[in-house]
Amino acid sequence: MGQQVLYDGEHHYDVILGEQALYANVGGPKVMCEQLERLLRDIDLPSLRLGIVPATAEMSLVPKPGFSLYDGGRAHYGLVSSSVDITDPAELALHHRAFDAISDAARYGGSAKALVNKALTFWNNA
Repeated sequence: MGQQVLYDGEHHYDVILGEQALYANVGGPKVMCEQLERLLRDIDLPSLRLGIVPATAEMSLVPKPGFSLYDGGRAHYGLVSSSVDITDPAELALHHRAFDAISDAARYGGSAKALVNKALTFWNNA
């Protein structure tokens, strides 16, 4: 997703991250702090609904690997060497149920910000 679409007023994104992703060291502590600060800036955008699934959250379903759902009836998996698009209505219904289950486990708003701030404190002290 190009970041500019978050600001164009034409798109809306529901994004859910596992708390563990906030601690995956991609680029070192400075880069991680910058990324987390960006999340904190963007978390209140009207075009974005960002949920964080706490590491200790009870999950009724955990899809592997992660996937994207698009308007127009498509689920997308980006893999290392290729990608897969799911368009079968029955399979899409399963993906929507999986998204709903993950969404139910996620924290939003102030609770999500608290998880991001906790990770930011970790990286600031790394």
